[in-house]
Order: sequence, then C-alpha cells, then structure tokens
Amino acid sequence: MKVASFNVNSIKARKELIFMWLEREPVDTLCLQELKQEEKNFPFEEFKDRGYTCEVFAQKAYNGVCICSRTPFLDVRKGLGDSFFDQQKRVIAVRTEPMWVINVYAPHGDLRGTDKFYYKLEFYNRLLRYLEENYSPEEPICMVGDFNVARDDRDVYDPEILKDTIGTMREEREAFEKVLKWGFIDAFRYLYPDKVQFTWWDYIGGMVWKDKGMRIDYVLVTEPLKEKLKDVYVDMWPRKRKTPKPSDHAPVVGVFEL
Repeated sequence: MKVASFNVNSIKARKELIFMWLEREPVDTLCLQELKQEEKNFPFEEFKDRGYTCEVFAQKAYNGVCICSRTPFLDVRKGLGDSFFDQQKRVIAVRTEPMWVINVYAPHGDLRGTDKFYYKLEFYNRLLRYLEENYSPEEPICMVGDFNVARDDRDVYDPEILKDTIGTMREEREAFEKVLKWGFIDAFRYLYPDKVQFTWWDYIGGMVWKDKGMRIDYVLVTEPLKEKLKDVYVDMWPRKRKTPKPSDHAPVVGVFEL
C-alpha cells in the first residue's frame, strides 16, 4: 500500500500534473495540501474516474487539504474541532480498513515575534491536543503533510545560510518535536538515518536543479505501522517539469506491506 503526501500549491494550477503523475505512480491514498480552492470546485468526478473517492476540507484562495483513496472511508474528521483554528482549513483525517490517515498543512509562519510566528507555534500546540483528544499512539496512524519545519541541519541544504530562518527556528523545531513525541516516528529518517533528501525548493534561481532545498514534508507513523513500513521516497518527476508547471514541492510516498 502506498500513501502519498503532495503540497500542490493550487489544485487548479496543478490538476493536469497530478493526473499525469498518478498514471506513473498510482498510489492507494493521496493526501494533497494547499488546494487554494473551495470544495464545490474540487474535481471529484475526475478523481472518481481514476478510482479515487475524495474527502475535502478547503477554502477559497488559501490553504485547503484533501484525502483521495482507493480504499473505502470508514470515518472522516475535518478540522481540529476548534472554531478559531478551523477558520483555516489545514487538517483532515480518514479511517480506512488498515489505518488512520491524517493530512496536515501547517502554517508557514513568519519572522520571530510576528503574529504569524506565534500562530504557527499555537497551531502545533493545538494539533498536539487534537491527537491527545482523538487518537492513541497504540493505533495504526499515518500522519503526513507539509509541516513547514526542517527537523535538523540534515534537512536543509546549508545550515549556516538558513540558520534561524523560517522553518529552522528553535521554537518551530521544538513545537514539531513535541508532536512527534506524542507517538510518531519520522518514517524517512527511521529508514534512512543519514540520507540527505529535500522535498521543497524555491522557484527562484533554479534551486531544484542545484538541489538547494529543505525537507519539510513528512510521512509520520505510530509504532504499530513501523514494522510494516517498507520504504519512503521523494518522487522528483513532478517537481522537475517545465510543463505543466510544477509545484515547489515534490510528493513524498510511504510504502507499507499490509
């Protein structure tokens, strides 16, 4: 079974690319972030034609997440259950026969001391409470998404240049680590402790061709899924396109033997 996470940076702009990629890589469960489109405009029928059922939690022009799966949904949860944080559509979860899948699009944040900086930290605190209130680390859970944090210096192309910038600040990393300590394993780092692999590259300056990026997209698993995990990889094909225009992220795929 393959579970993929892909920040598409507008599903309207990336729809053709997504379907081209799914022909090459027909994953079982596809988690998309940053849809930037209301649910009523989501291409449900086009996904259905390809064998996927989709659940969407989205808003106009910003944010938005969805989960599309070839496996029937047994339960669906949209949002964090918090009227303040759910004004921004950032979290959706589904239960399928083998596992819970949670899809997260964390805030980008901003410079230290700004409102967006503090909002990002509070979002992580609220995500942790959401997990504590609704799930158990003893359950098989795969949480994926764009978390907008590079865990440590292995996850950025130049630790000195990027030191204390957005995504590498101590407070951000600590907030993210608290979520992991609830009961998650960073699947890529578990399988590949020393491998350098990024998931995001700036559009400017040909950064993807120079491989000057950051690892900010993750597949996280609870202990019951650890031994069923067979691989985690970043598929560069959708990122290294000239047409259709790519997202600034590449999809991350977790492979499980269930």
